[in-house]
Formats: sequence, structure tokens, C-alpha cells
Amino acid sequence: MAYEKKDVPIIVVKRLPRYYRYLSDLLNQGVTRISSSALSKKMGVTASQIRQDFNYFGGFGQQGYGYSVERLRDEIADILGLKNGYKTIIIGAGNLGHALANHTNFKKRGFTLIGIFDNNPDLIGKTIAEIEVMDIKKLESFMKSEKPDIAILSLPKSAVRDVAMEVYRLGIKGIWNFSYWDPDISIDVPLENVHLSDSLMTLSYNIAKKEERADK
Repeated sequence: MAYEKKDVPIIVVKRLPRYYRYLSDLLNQGVTRISSSALSKKMGVTASQIRQDFNYFGGFGQQGYGYSVERLRDEIADILGLKNGYKTIIIGAGNLGHALANHTNFKKRGFTLIGIFDNNPDLIGKTIAEIEVMDIKKLESFMKSEKPDIAILSLPKSAVRDVAMEVYRLGIKGIWNFSYWDPDISIDVPLENVHLSDSLMTLSYNIAKKEERADK
């Protein structure tokens, strides 16, 4: 389905992967059709919110008939670009880079990991997720020949700015940054900063609030 391209609030965009995940689970359970009201109960959001979100892309359902789970999942995959088969590289093959490389959802979601890089002699030449870790010195020639779309950075804070600028210079289309630092750089490509500890601190807050209520 071709949907009208228009400005979509970032909060709606951030909900799309969650819709995709729930719909994939429903398909695996053999569910073929679902109403916005049934989906809302599973996801913990209102049916009205679901309909509003989908209306940014032209709807998808029929009044009184609900949504085809497979069609809706595929439409959201298309909106998210999951059918584009983006080629991905990881820069930084330490513990986090190693874990990310072995993250099975990459392939399941349509992303293809094609290269891993590091500057540590102890890691260069080792195999992670069936890919040999290459010397960071080979990054430029590799990018020119293989043209990856996404660079995943699992680097120390001190290195991320220079590496981000380098992959940008070499034509990367997007950066997924796990450095625990939001680099102050001016680049004309999407850059997603991931802070795993933010989620943990949010959990800590929610536990503390629940304990506060219990003490009253």
C-alpha cells in the first residue's frame, strides 16, 4: 500500500516497532484478524490511540471488520523500511559489539550484518557471528566497495565523534550509537543514540514509586 508521506510525530514513529512486534507474535500464534479494541487490550494502549496512529498512514482496517494481522504487520514493516535489506556494520567488537553481532533479530528484521571492525589486535581476526573482525584501518576501503547503509557504534566515548564523522564522510546512511554519549556533531543522516542505562533507571524510578505508595 502506498501511503501519503507527511510529517508524523516522533512519538508515533517510536510506537511502530512495538506494533510490529505484537503483530508478529499474533501471527506466530495463528491469529489472522484483530480489532483495534482487542489489540489495545494486549498492548495496554487505547483503541482510539491505535486508530489515530494508523490514520497517519491512511488507516489499514475496515469498520466492523478489524485488521488483517499479516497485512498490517507487512504494512508497518514497509513503513519502517524493514523490507529494504539494509546492510549493517559494527564498529567496536568488545563485549557490547559482540552481543549486538549475535542478536538474532537483525536477520529476522531484514538487516544484514556484513562487517565488524576494531582496532584491538586481540580482537582482529576473531570470528563473531560468522564474520571475521577486521582492522579499523580497512574501514574506508570496505565501505567504498561494500557500501553499507547503517553503522552501529559500540565504542568508548572518546572515539565515537571521530568515527561517526568518518563513516558519515564515507557515505553511511544512518548511525546507531551505543557509546552512552550523544555526540555534538552536524551530520545530514539519521543518528539514533541508545542509552541502555536510561531504561534501567526508569525501572528503578518505578520500583521506588511503588515502594513509596506501599509505605503510605
